[in-house]
Amino acid sequence: MAIYRKLNRETRIRRSILASLTKSVIEHGYVVTTDARAKEARKYVEKMISYGKKGTLVSRRKALAFLHNDKDLVNKLFDELAKKYATRNGGYTRIIKLKERVGDDALEVKLELV
Repeated sequence: MAIYRKLNRETRIRRSILASLTKSVIEHGYVVTTDARAKEARKYVEKMISYGKKGTLVSRRKALAFLHNDKDLVNKLFDELAKKYATRNGGYTRIIKLKERVGDDALEVKLELV
């Protein structure tokens, strides 16, 4: 049984949020979001980079399916990021705590690639 955060959202909305956060981290190298979202999105970022390191057709298709068929992003993942992390055995991301958000006092963090 997998343990995960529901983020107080329906399944389809939660998956979309996590895919968007993952896409942003892969594209820009970081994203600023809440602590709970970052901890949950970290799992998917790490999984996408692992797919990139495998480099198989099946891995590419799984990455395309999760990243909403963004072929440019998947090419960046498989060509650039896979080479960058080729010798690393995991731990591709880090979470840096920033501040509390003014409106609802939620802890904001920066999820970035190492």
